[in-house]
Amino acid sequence: MKQPKHWQDPLNALIGVWVILSPWALGFQDIQMAMANAVVIGVALLAAALGATFVPRAWEEWTEGAIGLWLMASPWALGFSMHRNAMLSTLIAGIAVVALALWTLLTDEDYNRWWRERTAH
Repeated sequence: MKQPKHWQDPLNALIGVWVILSPWALGFQDIQMAMANAVVIGVALLAAALGATFVPRAWEEWTEGAIGLWLMASPWALGFSMHRNAMLSTLIAGIAVVALALWTLLTDEDYNRWWRERTAH
C-alpha cells in the first residue's frame, strides 16, 4: 500500500469521522440543525480528506480549509452556539482542520511551487 503524501490528510479524515459521530457521542442529536450540520459537513470533510490522501492536490487542501472555516462559523451562522457541546465540538474540529490544511499547504514543496508559478510576474 502506498504511503500517504501528507500525514495531515488521514488525520483530517479521522476528524471528519469524529464530526459525523459527535452528535451522538456528545448528546446533541436532538438539536436538528447542529446534528444535520455535523453529519453533512463531516461527510464532506471525510471525502475531501480521503481524496487528498489518495490523490493529493492543492485544491483538496483548500477545500479542507474551507470546510474547517465553516465548522468554526457554523454554530453562529446556524444558531446553535448556545448549545455548548455542539458549539465546542464544531469549533475545535474546525480550528484543527484549518491548521492541518494550512500546515500542508505551507510545507509541501509541490504546492509552494504551484503557488509561486501563479503569482510570479
